[in-house]
Amino acid sequence: MTKKRREFSVVNKTRNIASQNRRRGVFLLPNAITTGAMFSGFFAIVAATEGKFLFAGIALLAAMILDALDGRVARAMKAESDFGKQFDSLSDMVAFGVAPGVLAFEWGLNTLSQIGWAITFLYMACAALRLARFNIAGDSSSFTGLPSPMACGVVASAAWLWGDMFQTSPHISVVIVMAALVVGIALLMVSNIRYYSPKLFRIRGRIPYVSFVVLVLVLAVIFVNPPLVFFICTMAYALSGPGEYVWRRFKKPASVDEVADDVEVDEQQKAD
Repeated sequence: MTKKRREFSVVNKTRNIASQNRRRGVFLLPNAITTGAMFSGFFAIVAATEGKFLFAGIALLAAMILDALDGRVARAMKAESDFGKQFDSLSDMVAFGVAPGVLAFEWGLNTLSQIGWAITFLYMACAALRLARFNIAGDSSSFTGLPSPMACGVVASAAWLWGDMFQTSPHISVVIVMAALVVGIALLMVSNIRYYSPKLFRIRGRIPYVSFVVLVLVLAVIFVNPPLVFFICTMAYALSGPGEYVWRRFKKPASVDEVADDVEVDEQQKAD
């Protein structure tokens, strides 16, 4: 009996050591996707410093797509971990905090001298604060403040669109507009304005045939002019939060007298 108990305890210890080693490891696929997003951000920084704003914008778009995939893949594989969350946050800081700031600065904000430096730092600081707040709050049905990937999308698509349409250095007036855009996007990231969470969109299940046709048409429009569609979509999302906030704030609720009148009319119609 004593010998069997010893063998049983040895087996249990071996299993515990194996489980601990398994827990210490990292999941390959989700973290590989996160690494790809971080590399895309790094590539965008290098491309921006070399004046290749078209490639920088495309790289940041790729980073946004990869960032949207890594969380879904982790949840589908049941491979969520604290390491993955921290690694994803650091990757987001590179791809959606530093890279868009460097892109905007090299694109034209450097002509504003110290003001351009200040605006660039403001954007990166707001992105860091936004990511820190997300790490504390976690997932929910809505976001508080503009998500950093969408903020990155606005800046990247603007630079990409300019490089695709004009391929020349921007005029000082255009640079001022870009500076105002970057400041506005940065402040939206740290605001308390609510934004719809795209994570609520489910791709599983059946959809109507008409919806699939609309999806095909949308893809066709995207391929006609990718930077323009990219800019319109990200700007529409960035403005959706303030638009909903203003609509709710200035929407006048029905007064007590109006509600009473409506109830009397309904009762009279029922009596008739």
